[in-house]
Amino acid sequence: MPDRPVPNPAAVREPGDDGWTLLVNTDTAGAMAVNQTGDLVWRLVDGRRRADEIVDAVRARFPDAPDTVDDDVFELLARLTEEGFIGREIPLKEVTG
Repeated sequence: MPDRPVPNPAAVREPGDDGWTLLVNTDTAGAMAVNQTGDLVWRLVDGRRRADEIVDAVRARFPDAPDTVDDDVFELLARLTEEGFIGREIPLKEVTG
């Protein structure tokens, strides 16, 4: 998982009426449904926040969340990475050598 996750610009967020949000990766046609906490995590992925800052923001939003929330957020970020919804920004010097 990247230190500062960046959303894939090909990912589309479709909020539902039932409290769930559908994330669609138009690059791969993959889709993932996330609950309200997952939607918050997705909206916090902006390339500026580190993964631990995203966890802190979720804890601040849901102060009564169970102790497993840290692991749950890191697990979701890892899954979003595996499914191609998020990645990391590659500094220009890594590209040009």
